[in-house]
Amino acid sequence: MSQTIISPQHPAFETYYTKLQDLAQLGKTKEQATRQAFSTLLDTLSKPTAKWSLVLEDALANRKVPDGALVDEYGIPRGYWEAKDLDDDLDTEIASKKKKKYPLDNIIFENTREAVLYQNGREAARYDLTQRAQLAGLLTKFFNHTDEDKEGFYAAAADFQTRIPTHARALQKIIAEEPALNPAYDSAFNSFHELCKSALNPQIKRAAIEEMLVQHMLTERLFRTVFNNSEFTSRNVIAAEIEKVIATLINRSFNRQEFMRSLDSFYKEIEKVGGGISDWSDKQRFLNTIYERFFQGYSINQADTMGIVYTPQPIVDWMCASVEAVLKSEFDSSLSKRGVQILDPCTGTGNFIVNILRHYIKGADLKHKYREDIFCNEIMLLPYYIASLNIEHEYYEQARQYSSFEGICFADTLDLSEVNLFSEENTERIIREKAAKITVIIGNPPYNVGQKNENDNNKNRKYPHMDKRIRDTYAKASTATNKNALSDPYVKFFRWATDRLGKEDGVVCFVSNNSFVDQNAFDGMRRHLAGDFNHIYHIDLHGNVRKNPKLSGTTHNVFGIQVGVGITVAVRNSQSSERFIKYFRVPETARKTEKLAWLAEVKDVSGMEYSATRCAADVADRGNARRLRCVPADGNQRSQSTFWRDG
Repeated sequence: MSQTIISPQHPAFETYYTKLQDLAQLGKTKEQATRQAFSTLLDTLSKPTAKWSLVLEDALANRKVPDGALVDEYGIPRGYWEAKDLDDDLDTEIASKKKKKYPLDNIIFENTREAVLYQNGREAARYDLTQRAQLAGLLTKFFNHTDEDKEGFYAAAADFQTRIPTHARALQKIIAEEPALNPAYDSAFNSFHELCKSALNPQIKRAAIEEMLVQHMLTERLFRTVFNNSEFTSRNVIAAEIEKVIATLINRSFNRQEFMRSLDSFYKEIEKVGGGISDWSDKQRFLNTIYERFFQGYSINQADTMGIVYTPQPIVDWMCASVEAVLKSEFDSSLSKRGVQILDPCTGTGNFIVNILRHYIKGADLKHKYREDIFCNEIMLLPYYIASLNIEHEYYEQARQYSSFEGICFADTLDLSEVNLFSEENTERIIREKAAKITVIIGNPPYNVGQKNENDNNKNRKYPHMDKRIRDTYAKASTATNKNALSDPYVKFFRWATDRLGKEDGVVCFVSNNSFVDQNAFDGMRRHLAGDFNHIYHIDLHGNVRKNPKLSGTTHNVFGIQVGVGITVAVRNSQSSERFIKYFRVPETARKTEKLAWLAEVKDVSGMEYSATRCAADVADRGNARRLRCVPADGNQRSQSTFWRDG
C-alpha cells in the first residue's frame, strides 16, 4: 500500500504554530487552551490524508477515552490523540493512561513541545514538535498506520456494497413470484400490506413492502451477532410481524440460510470487527454507517427521501441539557419529574431518548418514566430496530433487568392524526401516545440528504391534514409570492409540534434546516412561532454552502449537508408575561469540529450571551414588523445578517 507523505510546508502547520504563539503571548499553556490548535491540525489533515474524521472527546459516547479519536468512514477508530499540559511529564502521563486501559494501537500523546507515538501496543517513536519536519514525520507515520485485522473487513464491505443490488434483486424476484405459487404467503403479505397502509402511508406500494422484507432479511443477522441479541426478532413487535410473513415465504421451498451463504464472508468480517467494539454506542455508530452503505448500494432513493443522517452527539447533549435548563428556569420542573411526558417524533436510532435516560432519569423515577412518560416514533424499519435495541439496552444498563420499551411506535408521526393501526400491540402504543399530555418534544426532523435548496422537496409525500394546517397558518400569514419552501418536512414538524402541545405549556426543541429564520417564504411561519411561544432561542450553526460557496458541507456543516443548520428551543409558558426571541450565531467560517466543541463547552441554552434579543410580539404583530440587524458572535461586521426578518 502506497503511503501519503505530509510535507512540512503544508499550510496547516503555519496555522498550528501561529495559534500556539498567540496563546503563549497570552500566557495560555494549559491543555484546555492549547489542545484546540492540535485538534484543528488533525482535523485539517485527516480527511485528505487518510479519509478519517476527528471525533473529539465530548462527542464520544465512552467518556473514558483520549481527547480525540480519528475514525474512518465506517466509524471505526483508526487512531487516537491525547493532549497534555506543557508542564506535564509525558512518560508519567502515559503510564497513568496505560493503567486506565487507553487504546495503544495507534495513539499520539503530546504536550505541544514533544510527542510520543504508540503503535501496536508499544512505543514507536518520539518527536520534537517544535521542529516542523518532525511534526510532519509524526503525522505521516500516524495517518499511514494500518491494521491487518480490519483490512479484510474493508475489502468485504466494498464487495458487499457492489454485490448488494444483485442479492436484493434476487430476493425481490423470489418475493414477486411467490404469491402465485404460495397462497399462505400471498395472504400473509396482503395482510401485512394493509397494516402498512394503515400505519405508515395509505399510498404505500407493494414494492415498498417487498423492499422492507428484503431489508429485514439482509440485516437481521447483524442484530443477533453484533448486538448479541438472539431474541430480537421475537421480542420486537414489528420484527415479529415481519418474521410471520417471511415464515410463510420460506415454508414452501425458499431456504434463507442457503441463499445468504454467498454473503457469509461479508457477515463474518463485519461480525469480527463489530464484535471487537466493546461500547454499545460505538456498536450503534458502526452499524449506522453500515446501514448508510447498505442504502447507498441498494435503496438510494429511500435514503435520500427520508434523510438518513444522524445527529452528532454534542448536539444531542446540548439539546437535552437545554430542555432540562428551561424546564427548571420556566416551570421549576425537570425531565425526571413524573408526569413530564417526552416525545421524540422522528427518533432515528433513539439517541435523544437514550441521552435523557442516561443523564437525567435515575433511581426511583426510572421505571415509571420508562413505562409511562417517554414516547418516540420512527417510520423507517432499520433505524426503528436500532432505536428499540438502544433504548432497551440503556434501560437494562441502569435497571439491570430487561424490559421491552413500549413507548416506541413504528409509525409516521405526521399521519398519527389520521391513522392509528399496525399490529395490535403497535396500535395500543400509538393510542397511548396520542392520549399522553406531552410536555417536551425534542428531535431532528427529516430532510432530503441531497437537498441543495429549500425547493427540492418534490419527493416528499403529501399529508392532507398537515398540509392544510400549513396553508391555513404559515402560508396564509405570509406575504411571499413563492411559498414552496413551506412544504419542507421540517416545517411540517414545527407545525405538528405546536399543534401537539395544544394549549398546554411545554417545550419544543428541534435541530433543523434554519432557512426559516430570515428567508421571505417563512415570514408567516416566523409570525406564528412568535405568537405560539413566549420564549424562543435559536442557535445558528451556519453551513449554508449555497449562500456561501467558500464553505464546505463536509468541513463546515455539522451534518455534512449543503443547507444551513440551527437549533431552536421554543417555550410556551402561560404564567410568564415576558416574550422574547434570543439569537446566537457562531462564526460562519468555523469548522464542524469547532462548532461541536463549542456546544460541549457552553453546555446548554443558558451558557451564552446572545447576539440579539427581540420582543416576540414585534415579530408576531405584522404592523410592528421591522428588520433587526445584529452583529454575529465572531464580531465580523461584514457578515451581519438579518435576524427573524419579516417581509
